[in-house]
Amino acid sequence: MDLIEQFKQQLKGLEISPELEETGEVIEVKDGVVKLSGLKNVENFELIEFEETGILGLVLNLEEYEIGAVVLGESRNIKEGMIAKRTKKVFSIPVGNSLLGRVIDPLGRPIDGKGEIKGEEYLPVERKGPGVIDRSPVSEPIHTGIKMVDALIPIGRGQRELIIGDRGLGKTAVAIDAIINQKKEKNRPYCIYVACGQKKSKIKRLISTLEKEGAMEYTVVVCAAADDPASFIYLAPFTGATVGEFFRDNKKDALVVYDDLTKQAWAWREISLVLRRPPGREAYPGDVFYLHSRLLERAAKLSPERGGGSLTALPIIETQAGDISGYIPTNVISITDGQIFLNSTMFKKEQKPAIDVGTSVSRVGSAAQLKAMKKVAGRLKLDLAQFQELERFSEFTEELDPQTKKTIEKGKRIRELLRQKDLDPMPFEKEVVVIFAGVNGELEDISLSNIKSFEKDLMQEIEINYKEILIDIKEKEDISEETQKKLLEAIKKIKDKYGSKGN
Repeated sequence: MDLIEQFKQQLKGLEISPELEETGEVIEVKDGVVKLSGLKNVENFELIEFEETGILGLVLNLEEYEIGAVVLGESRNIKEGMIAKRTKKVFSIPVGNSLLGRVIDPLGRPIDGKGEIKGEEYLPVERKGPGVIDRSPVSEPIHTGIKMVDALIPIGRGQRELIIGDRGLGKTAVAIDAIINQKKEKNRPYCIYVACGQKKSKIKRLISTLEKEGAMEYTVVVCAAADDPASFIYLAPFTGATVGEFFRDNKKDALVVYDDLTKQAWAWREISLVLRRPPGREAYPGDVFYLHSRLLERAAKLSPERGGGSLTALPIIETQAGDISGYIPTNVISITDGQIFLNSTMFKKEQKPAIDVGTSVSRVGSAAQLKAMKKVAGRLKLDLAQFQELERFSEFTEELDPQTKKTIEKGKRIRELLRQKDLDPMPFEKEVVVIFAGVNGELEDISLSNIKSFEKDLMQEIEINYKEILIDIKEKEDISEETQKKLLEAIKKIKDKYGSKGN
């Protein structure tokens, strides 16, 4: 009897808990997409693991008898009949301050050879954008350092501003200038650059530029190169948004650049067609609008109750022959809060940045400008629009009245002042000075070829003899009447110098 009791006591100490592993079998592999049978309870966007390879897959299609998944890596090692098992985990990546200055792939793994990344937390790559109640109006600017953008098409914290144009017109340069310019900003946002389907040589050049300019210390680069699998190119922008959301949800500001969403749409089309989803217009699947809208809706300025952080998005779209009526351009234009349109005609005329003021717009407008810029740039858009119309008209006639001639000459000088080299962003207070000189300086007496040297001399004069002008504008974020008088005095000094030289 004692032996039986003893045996019972031993059995009590043993806990038998059988573990069930749900497995499936690969029935088809095609262009980085696999079809599997047997995974009955698998969920959408769940990770699955292919046995013996350690490669992961991401579930995208749930059908009656099979599931479709994309391979997150090299699909050559996956063969028909291979076993895949559920991980019961939603696709998540490590996020946190430890990512700053690093280059990661869309799976959150470091690819810069600087060692492992230990994130502060893990966040799912697919997340819902904040609701209307959790948002507040966009009211603070993100200065790009590009005179034309900050004066005419201002970008606010929490805004989504599209950069659109043909290949090779400087779309990436606009975004990189914006990232580099944040180094000088008072309330500096963290930056995320998503290279989506770019050449590896271009990405390397870009990273070395950011390092040289000292911008990598507050920047994260998410890299999906052109020769990476379509699944990586599709996921890269979502990874970038997740990295930015960590800062946004922790009461900070972030700026994310998606370069470019055209290539993401191509990757999604490729995946969808292999998954046998029905093609629609231009062979894109019906959910391609949802692909971009759910990504861009994550950019927001949060309400004070939610911490007041912000995520600003600068998506880039490549057009063909300036056609903005294509399926993807029209989709993204309708999702975003404005667009910066780069024009090939202006680019050929060496007007850089080649921003077309007529078709570019910011739906946030002057709400995202500081008082100083509002005051000096108020008339600028009207002056430029009038000038462009009159310049077109003047091509067909030689006889122009004095007032029209004056407007055209003023417009030419303003346009010349707004010209800017790549990787040469300008601090906000200097932008205010230059635009004030263009609008109020009456520069018609200075020849067009001397305008850039006039701008340079004016800046030197102010930095040496009128330092208080720049300090006053920077500190007060406004331009007082007294400052305006001093500024006109400095402009007159330099103008006289050019007047004495003659034109």
